[in-house]
Amino acid sequence: MSEAKTTQSVQSGEARSSAIMAAGTLVSRFLGFAKTWMLGAALGLGSTVNDTFINANNLPNLIFLLVAGGVFNAVLVPQIIKASKAPDRGADYISRLLTLAVLVLLALTALVTLAAPLVIDLTTQGYSEQQKALAVTFAFWCLPQIFFYGLYALLTQVLNAHGAFGPAMWAPILNNLVAIAGLGMFIWILGANITNPHTIDNWGPTQTFLIAGFSTFGVIAQTAILLIPVFRLRLGLRPRFGWRGVGLGQAAKLSVWTLATAAVGQLAFLYVMRIATIPGAERLRLDNAGDTAAAAVLPGNAVLEVASQLYLLPHSIIALSLATVLFNRMTRASQDGNKAELRDALSHGLRTMAVATVFGALALFALAGPLGMFFSGGNPQDGVMLAQTLTILALSTPFLSANFMMSRVFYANEDARTPLYVQLWLAVIYVVGAFFIQFLPVGQIIYAIAILYTLGNILSVVISVVFLRRLLGHLDGPRIANSYIRMGYAGLGSALAGAAALWLLGSYRADGFAWSSRPAALVTVVVVGPVMLLAYLVLLRVFHVTELRDLLRPLMGRLGRGAPEPVAAGATEPTTPERATVSDDTGLIPRISGEFDAASFRAGPAVGPQRTASAAAVDAPKTYLPDEDVPSTALGGRFRPQVPLPGRRTYQGDAGRNPYFPSRQNKK
Repeated sequence: MSEAKTTQSVQSGEARSSAIMAAGTLVSRFLGFAKTWMLGAALGLGSTVNDTFINANNLPNLIFLLVAGGVFNAVLVPQIIKASKAPDRGADYISRLLTLAVLVLLALTALVTLAAPLVIDLTTQGYSEQQKALAVTFAFWCLPQIFFYGLYALLTQVLNAHGAFGPAMWAPILNNLVAIAGLGMFIWILGANITNPHTIDNWGPTQTFLIAGFSTFGVIAQTAILLIPVFRLRLGLRPRFGWRGVGLGQAAKLSVWTLATAAVGQLAFLYVMRIATIPGAERLRLDNAGDTAAAAVLPGNAVLEVASQLYLLPHSIIALSLATVLFNRMTRASQDGNKAELRDALSHGLRTMAVATVFGALALFALAGPLGMFFSGGNPQDGVMLAQTLTILALSTPFLSANFMMSRVFYANEDARTPLYVQLWLAVIYVVGAFFIQFLPVGQIIYAIAILYTLGNILSVVISVVFLRRLLGHLDGPRIANSYIRMGYAGLGSALAGAAALWLLGSYRADGFAWSSRPAALVTVVVVGPVMLLAYLVLLRVFHVTELRDLLRPLMGRLGRGAPEPVAAGATEPTTPERATVSDDTGLIPRISGEFDAASFRAGPAVGPQRTASAAAVDAPKTYLPDEDVPSTALGGRFRPQVPLPGRRTYQGDAGRNPYFPSRQNKK
């Protein structure tokens, strides 16, 4: 078999693996929203019990990320990947590493669980003794998840280091199914909140077991199922002691900036979440005082949590996947000292990603009402509060994803200090903002926190641009701005089409179809969503947004609509640098959902073999990517086709030779 055919076969296998992993992620997301919907049905979206449970259930993830998450991703993961290349496939080293990690995790989990009352005191504000007692009960059930989160992260990296990426993509599905089973039994045995209100006064051990217990059982199941593929690796893993000289100390020193970034982000996040618990505590006081009308219009942290999950959806599905792919390209460009290629990768990523995130932002904004009603638990007032929070967060989705993509440039450049500086600026903004927010009228606190995060997402891009300009000189701004403006026009037209469809369905009236029931709200989303998408796709063609093709090409390849490009004759498969393309975003504050996201511990594949030109071709001048030389993307737009954009992209010669942007090559 020829080398080209072999490479095509490998690419085909990688495409199938990517499709399987993408399918697992989508199914997991779908089930995650089903779990959120059922939790709202069981407890009510605007209930104090739901607020209390969500706060306690988020603590294991936040504490794990604060204390150990950065260590796992920045220190242990690279060690595991390097060890897997040893003659014994890393069996001895990984056994010692797992033994040490299990002991540390057990000690950490036991310590934090025993200190549950203190943890609740530190992470809540204004709780009454009754609410605090319930929170501590939930915490005793939920905090043991810390151990299983850590073990899940380690087992995932062991599998990834040996080329098994699928199991960790599908394991969270089992987690969601177990939690959904518990919620289903809760509703079946005890009734939904809309018909049988569940309050702190009538709460008992059975309810705690079905809600908090099954939440923890789901995390245990998610971790336990990974043991099966790990055992199939036949590494002979067993408890091994003696950790002197394993190199963790030196690895930690090298990763101190990444660890600090994670710590700063999580500490700021915990403080903001502490302020978010104030409305739930006030709602309970109003209920006890008999003022149920005032209590009903107070959004709590459950509303913020659900709105966060919805607002993060475009980012988690599109931006994370695209950033993982482009990170490999950025890494190679950085190691080659090719700033132009690094800039091209960032520009390409920002523009391609925006095709999805711009539409996602406007779709969430337009459909906030029906989505709010669908996840409301059956109470229209709760749906209104969720819709209002979502509209504030939705429009900042492109900024969140853009900042994440920008941060990949720093990590690809082996620069962990700059993300810490960015994080410090954001932490100051969020902590100071949250401090003043606590003095606002209690009914405005959640909305103010949503505004704070929206402003933070925007400012994070501004701050990152300042640092990136120092690194890259310029960021291909005119080309990016032109693409975003044309996508914005298409998105605005899509939003207007959606608004018209919503008006026809009566969604802007309190007694309209979308507000009549949760099934009606779902029907509204299912009907209006495709209308908006179709309008958006048509307008993208009208405004010549060719980045749509770049976004869809991987999907078409997975569906068999496109064949992999052939390898040029004489192409070589060079030895690639050893680098773990893991997620370094454990400290990113804009991830405002406290819900554990298993994707943050699923390392992307190591930098794989890439097709390169022959030695003669390497010496040839490097030109722009073919996809980025299409005239319609380099010109002004549909109505001014002969007016080129100002800036580097109007120059179509050899890369690095543009006289308008002096570079090191030009100076020689």
